[in-house]
Amino acid sequence: MRIFLNKIYNISGYLAAFFILAICVLVMAQVSLNLIDKTYSAVTGEAIGLTIPSYADFTGFFLAAASFLALAYTLREGGHIRVSLITHQLPKSMQRIAEIFCLLVAAGTASYFTWYLGALVHESWFYDDLSSGMIAVPIWIPQTSAFAGLFILSIALIDELVLVLQGEEASFAGKGENLLDETEAEIDKIVAMKGEAS
Repeated sequence: MRIFLNKIYNISGYLAAFFILAICVLVMAQVSLNLIDKTYSAVTGEAIGLTIPSYADFTGFFLAAASFLALAYTLREGGHIRVSLITHQLPKSMQRIAEIFCLLVAAGTASYFTWYLGALVHESWFYDDLSSGMIAVPIWIPQTSAFAGLFILSIALIDELVLVLQGEEASFAGKGENLLDETEAEIDKIVAMKGEAS
């Protein structure tokens, strides 16, 4: 089961990366078309009007897909910002209780929003809602990527909750803190070097 879940989280992360790459390709293509158009206009005095239809809409759809599909992968890798100033001051047993409480609230919230977004996708599909750009895209298509990302996040949060309830450490535990410790160590080094220079 663990291998299967990790595969889902990784695939979700790869899909998010793909959509970020698609945004870059689409924007670079549009910028290239604008440059060709400007150059042609400077030479001939007339613009061709080269453009990718609804490219702003598509980049928005891709951004939503990338943002939501990256959530579970980022959680598992410890990339989300966690405010641990209070929890680090608590005894170990209380830290575990606080972790369970936070995971319960997060899993409940993510599950509710997943259910709500699922209903929204169904409604968009039922009423055949379309985007308002030059290319009319059925809205349920980009909404589905957001739904999938939230659904996978809900699974990841429930997975983390089960791990912590079993007495294991959450997969993201300590990952963000190490980065913070390294940053603080670098700052201390810089301050010490400036002190020696003075």
